[in-house]
Amino acid sequence: MKRELRVKNPRDFQRIMQRRRFKNSKSFSVYIDTKKEISPRFGISVPKKLGGAVLRNKTKRQVRSMVQDIGVFESDYDYIIMVRKSYFETSFEENRKDLEKLLKTVKI
Repeated sequence: MKRELRVKNPRDFQRIMQRRRFKNSKSFSVYIDTKKEISPRFGISVPKKLGGAVLRNKTKRQVRSMVQDIGVFESDYDYIIMVRKSYFETSFEENRKDLEKLLKTVKI
């Protein structure tokens, strides 16, 4: 995923999360807000209590890959994807399907 499509600024993270428009699934929570840029942006958050830096960075790379495979770049929203503890209990494919289903329900 290109850097232009990522939410990096902490103020943007807070703005999106304070809107309190979100959906939950077994492995993810997705917060949404109307987009401020030309294209939709994605932010990925993995809490510190889920593991060390190496595990958190690996998880972020996996989620970025999932988002790129799903391809929801035609949307009207900015997204924050929060990884939950049960992410590590399921396989990559199950997590990808879970995220795909969640992003489709959020779009509606």
